[in-house]
Amino acid sequence: MIRALWTSASGMEAQQINLDVISNNIANVNTTGFKRSRANFEDLIYQTIRDPGVMSSNQNRVPSGIQIGLGVKLSDVSKIHSQGSLIKTDRNLDLAIQGDGYFRIELPNGGEAYTRAGNFHIDNEGFLVTSEGYRLSPNIQISSPETLVSISISPNGKVFLVRNEGGQQTTEELADIKLYKFINPAGLKSIGQNLYLFTDASGEPVEGDPNTDGFGKIAQGFLEASNVNIVEEMVNLIVAQRAYEINSKGIITADEMLRTVGTLKS
Repeated sequence: MIRALWTSASGMEAQQINLDVISNNIANVNTTGFKRSRANFEDLIYQTIRDPGVMSSNQNRVPSGIQIGLGVKLSDVSKIHSQGSLIKTDRNLDLAIQGDGYFRIELPNGGEAYTRAGNFHIDNEGFLVTSEGYRLSPNIQISSPETLVSISISPNGKVFLVRNEGGQQTTEELADIKLYKFINPAGLKSIGQNLYLFTDASGEPVEGDPNTDGFGKIAQGFLEASNVNIVEEMVNLIVAQRAYEINSKGIITADEMLRTVGTLKS
């Protein structure tokens, strides 16, 4: 009877974690470049009373044993790095990646992070930066802003500046935007602010040019939306709630059976 109490309790704890993950997905449904998470679970060890296939007599073998499970535990929370929808913004510093790849960002401590959020800005020194002021890497710096008419970025990452000098427009090729891939994107470490760090699980970043060698192409004037499917998350929310309730019923039932035993009189 006590076994049922702890087994159901592990199920309630698992569904609480599941709810936490689902809630975070729903909270970030409008976060640019956000990738949804999924909680994965595995069963705990089994109390083996009789092994499968043991001999029941000199000539007979049992087809199945007696193994009683002891509950469930969280195995991992994985990021689903599927493509999000592209939203047209017509802003020339909004960049979306169609396909595989991440932008590389310089962190204030000298480290590097990676992101799918391409809502870039120009800082006071002319560098292309994120909303937090972190520079795109390799650095792209725009000089002489007084003559700048527009910025054009091709699908293969080439940055062109259109300038008006002396009443005449000229086009200047400034730099190339690089993209980075990982053999296991699910192994990236999320640190918030739409940023990821590479880990031993993700593998080292592989640099490449957009729209070549399996890297995605860059779409200027678009942003990649969150890949959260709100209908799917609402269904998951209902399933988690019902599973939590059912596990609580298991605890109540086990408690009532224990109460019955406790009230027996000789």
